[in-house]
Amino acid sequence: MQQNVAIIGAGVSGLTCGVLFAELGYRTAIFAEQIGQATTSGAAAALWFPYDCEPRNKVITWALTTNHTLVELCDDPHSGVSMIELRQFSRTGEIPIPDWSISLGASAVAAALCAAPFKSGFVMNVPLMDTTIYLPYLATRFVAGGGMITSGVCFENLEDVDRDFDLVINCAGIGARSLVRDVDLEPHRGQVAIVPKIDNLACAIVCDDAPLMYAIPRTNDCVFGGANELSDDLAIDPKSTQRIVAECTRVLKIDNPPLLAERVGIRPYRKSGVRLERAQLHDGRSVIHNYGH
Repeated sequence: MQQNVAIIGAGVSGLTCGVLFAELGYRTAIFAEQIGQATTSGAAAALWFPYDCEPRNKVITWALTTNHTLVELCDDPHSGVSMIELRQFSRTGEIPIPDWSISLGASAVAAALCAAPFKSGFVMNVPLMDTTIYLPYLATRFVAGGGMITSGVCFENLEDVDRDFDLVINCAGIGARSLVRDVDLEPHRGQVAIVPKIDNLACAIVCDDAPLMYAIPRTNDCVFGGANELSDDLAIDPKSTQRIVAECTRVLKIDNPPLLAERVGIRPYRKSGVRLERAQLHDGRSVIHNYGH
């Protein structure tokens, strides 16, 4: 049995794997170039919903399992996970209610709540992870379980991980493009604007039609989005921020709020589907690939 586990990446995938292994008693270490709010996870609005990844049948199964775990975490006041009403809208026509969501209570949005520019929508309660709280919560649990986090580390190859570790878990996200030469990975750039909490906004408003928009209230602020562009540019685009704020305020029918922060994250979309598989390194050690979400 492998006793020593090395995890590459300190986003939500890497931290979650770390917690699971550390709390099972394995000697576990996380190595990452960036940690905390500097990760892609730190820039995420982090509303639970299966979005833009394949294979769909597996993703839905994984997502529903994750939903169950996150609902349980809502009972921990320190986790930063809470339930929120999601209102998912369409500007273009009748939006289908996903079959998998029916068991979670999804239903059509009442006509009175479906005002212009929207034409239809559905509503359901989903977990929301406030990443300003959730990421530190996971890191704290990991360290409390005996885990160690080392930042500023950028491996060129998986074999560069110290041979003391029997098992390597690759949660490198978009970094897997260079780490394992995965040409199927595409950089999907997202940008958000962080604004103060919005009075009377207690639900998440999302519309995937162009222009993509969402307004998601968190514990201490509100996340306005969004963007989903094929780009690996991490620079803040002021014009994107202007567009995001303009569309969100138009939908919410409010004046422009003060801008607290702007964030960009690169989501690792994988054209051939999420990579979740066990393989073997050239030196004989086992590796589990876990990226492309």
